[in-house]
Amino acid sequence: MLARTPSRSPGPLARALDRFLINRAAVFGICLAVPVLAMILTYPLWWSFKPNDIDLLAMNSGPSLKHWFGTDGVGRDVFARVMEGGRISLLVAVASTLLSAVIGFLFGAISALSGRWADAVGMRFVDLVMTLPPVIFLLVLASIAGTGIWPTVLVISLLSWPLLARMVRARLLELRERDFVVAARGMGAGLPHLLFRHGLPNSIDILVVYATLQIANAILLEAGLSFLGLGIAPPAASWGNMLNAARSTAVLEQYPWQWLFPGGALILAVLAINFIGDGLRDAFDPRAELN
Repeated sequence: MLARTPSRSPGPLARALDRFLINRAAVFGICLAVPVLAMILTYPLWWSFKPNDIDLLAMNSGPSLKHWFGTDGVGRDVFARVMEGGRISLLVAVASTLLSAVIGFLFGAISALSGRWADAVGMRFVDLVMTLPPVIFLLVLASIAGTGIWPTVLVISLLSWPLLARMVRARLLELRERDFVVAARGMGAGLPHLLFRHGLPNSIDILVVYATLQIANAILLEAGLSFLGLGIAPPAASWGNMLNAARSTAVLEQYPWQWLFPGGALILAVLAINFIGDGLRDAFDPRAELN
């Protein structure tokens, strides 16, 4: 008789995916984020108005079949500006997250793998950055860098990397004592080899979860800076500067669609990304195997 071949147990990625898919909030976040992202990326193909098109005959018009989200004080289509603001917010969030992830990973990995003195100096610098008041630090950086997309990306990146550096360092401090890393050092492996051959693959779960949650945080930071006039400057559309333009009492009371839709888009985007990030964090948590 033929011997029955034992069934292979699912790998760690398959188990992580299973844990993610049974998380109802994470699946809800995916179902919410995908159509919103598709609308933001494709709206110029099917929407007839551009973000800065001015129609003086339709100033402060309410939502209608022609203007789904109404118009603002100079006749610009609010739906087009909300979609364009989503594009800019996502661009700033993704770019700043990638930059802060690179800085944080390199700083944390080099501190963990370079030796005692490099670790001590690097972590004291991280402690110094983390003790600075984040709001004041953010405003000072923004006032120095100026307004615009790329200055905003730089400001958010410089504020966000220290937490990731500490998490990567904690992971790689344990990794550097393992036999295969010690053997690689003994064979003459340099720091670049240790960083990208051993450090990066063993930190990928931290980077994925950090990136997902940081995108939501970066969207909020960009909106806050733009609301204060230190982020994306008009006439470019941003959820933050749209809320800033609608902050007067007359607009709040008489034309609520000018702040309701950008504010709602901001809340939905951050909520969906946070749900996805929480699901990824639980999916990659090794302690979830015990539950």
